[in-house]
Amino acid sequence: MPQTEAQPPPKSRPRDGFLPFYTNAFDRVFIAVVVLIAVHLLWLRFVEPALPIEVATALSLALGLYILRRG
Repeated sequence: MPQTEAQPPPKSRPRDGFLPFYTNAFDRVFIAVVVLIAVHLLWLRFVEPALPIEVATALSLALGLYILRRG
């Protein structure tokens, strides 16, 4: 059986964002929605007596936009 040369692994595209893995647009939307839900649940548990839930919504949307653009 003839031996073949081992081929180098294909070059992968370097990551541009801050997430530790390659993501497409759907992945980033999904992560943003999961973060939005988590922020709201934590907000309701710990911060709701001091600040209204609308603040959590504004923070979550800003964080979601950041994830969508830079993630």
